[in-house]
Amino acid sequence: MQALELLACRALNHLILGESWAQARLVGHSGAHIRINAGPFVLRLGIDHQGLFQAGDIRHEPDVRIGLPSDVLFRLLVDRDALFTSVKLGGSADIAESLAFVLRNLRWDAEADLAQLVGDIPARRLVLLAKSLAAGMQSALGRAADNFAEYAVEESRLLAASRDTNAFGQAVNQLRDDVARLEKRISRV
Repeated sequence: MQALELLACRALNHLILGESWAQARLVGHSGAHIRINAGPFVLRLGIDHQGLFQAGDIRHEPDVRIGLPSDVLFRLLVDRDALFTSVKLGGSADIAESLAFVLRNLRWDAEADLAQLVGDIPARRLVLLAKSLAAGMQSALGRAADNFAEYAVEESRLLAASRDTNAFGQAVNQLRDDVARLEKRISRV
């Protein structure tokens, strides 16, 4: 688990060092300890005096507890906003708010990192290719979901079509009104 914590610290610190505002925001919480529960993984991190992350110590009680859903990687790739709405925070509200703000607003400049390895032009082309592939995959997944929904409603009848449920609801309302009118007629007799 220590290797995972060190990897998480290196990745987060790389992003924070590229954003001076993030480091400045975290400096005020130096010495804080964070526990992240992500399914079967538990990460313990600390914030040092420079506003960077370091591997946490098991002996310290966490100031902030973060609970991530078990499908965190999928949500991170597909819908980052949905990931942030499903995170559960506990502990110090001040630290949790600062941490959430920093993590929500950090952006990775993959092109700049790639440019250091392969040069500017290949990095730009690789990033454009990756964005195109990601958009294509997202579009394909959306079409597959639409196709499955259509199959489930129209062909296999696993799910009821909205027009059928609306018609059923209208029939129930009509029956209720008819019963109410019949009750009034019976009460007059």
